[in-house]
Amino acid sequence: MTRTATALAALVLTAGVVVSGCSSSTTETKSPEDLKSSIPVPAGVTRTVGPDPIASNGIRMHYEATGAPGPSMVAYRNALRDKGWAMTTIVTSEGGTGGGATYVGSQGNAYTVVDGGGFEQQTFIDICVWPEKPAEPNCTRAKR
Repeated sequence: MTRTATALAALVLTAGVVVSGCSSSTTETKSPEDLKSSIPVPAGVTRTVGPDPIASNGIRMHYEATGAPGPSMVAYRNALRDKGWAMTTIVTSEGGTGGGATYVGSQGNAYTVVDGGGFEQQTFIDICVWPEKPAEPNCTRAKR
């Protein structure tokens, strides 16, 4: 190897060590209390269940609220956005006196799945929150 090639190899190796030494992870694990406080309580709540522990260090909250399901779910999605969650709509449904929606979202490393719906003026909302997105983000509905 020539002198120039040796010097270049040493420089690349040194730069790699310096760069890897400067990187750090700022991942912080949220406690169940932190997860619960990161989500809003839906408007018109008449019953709350949880937080219940779920897989991958997550929690599930179940809410029952007064209000038509379609508008109630849109309002809850917007409340999550107001609290800093980046939300995506997966599915919505409307028909007759019923309806509902499923959303997913993230806030930093935290991940959420929101599933809700109902009929007439009663809406059921299940929300699962994890400190980071699990391999299987299944938000099983709570016992009603």
